[in-house]
Amino acid sequence: VPPQQHLPGFAPQGGDGDEDFSLSPTPSHSQVQRNLQRRSQDQINQKVSELVQFLLVKDQKKIPIKRADILKKVIGDYRDVYSEIVNRAGRTLQQVFGLQLVEIDTKHHVYILISDLPRAEGENLHRDNQTAKLGLLIVILSFIFMKGNSAKDGAVWEFLRRLRVQPGERHEVFGDVKKLVTEEFVRQKYLEITPIPLTDPPEFKYQWGLRAAKETSKKDVLRFVAQIQKKDPTFWTSQYNEAEATP
Repeated sequence: VPPQQHLPGFAPQGGDGDEDFSLSPTPSHSQVQRNLQRRSQDQINQKVSELVQFLLVKDQKKIPIKRADILKKVIGDYRDVYSEIVNRAGRTLQQVFGLQLVEIDTKHHVYILISDLPRAEGENLHRDNQTAKLGLLIVILSFIFMKGNSAKDGAVWEFLRRLRVQPGERHEVFGDVKKLVTEEFVRQKYLEITPIPLTDPPEFKYQWGLRAAKETSKKDVLRFVAQIQKKDPTFWTSQYNEAEATP
């Protein structure tokens, strides 16, 4: 078995079944930066989200992930900025899910996700599942905070759909997402969901629950958002001031 190598970014060279997607020569950092300027941040963020979900689902099946599949099924027309998308997805996986993308076969470019979190023998499945759920929770808490500490249910689910998490479908990582969010997270006091008066059909607002405020902080959540968006936390003036004022 070839030695594990931490992912430095993909370097397509062809010859492994993905010739259609090979880049010759591999674009330099400055070329990638120029290509990035031709795309909107939203487009890039969308691709990063798609790649994160793709890798998480593949990992749940414990199937090694081929670079050719990533290029074909996710990156597509964005292959001129593939290294930036992969690097951002890698950071998100590490920061949110405690997972690291590792190359296990350098000849055929095959990757797996490994857990960064220390864990006891026999806890693997349980801890992996919990890590993924907590990752989803942090994403939801971040969205609520950035929306001014309260978000309508419709906005929350629209945001999750962009991450390929559908309320009506069974998700391969999270199972019944609607039940997880509206029942489990509420029961655990991570989320508080209350009806909005005089709405027809009924609407609900999502806010942080008591446990969320104890186990994380607005400062941590803003730092997480800033890392993903590659901005300084001070970019969001009101959220930054609120986070700094909150113990």
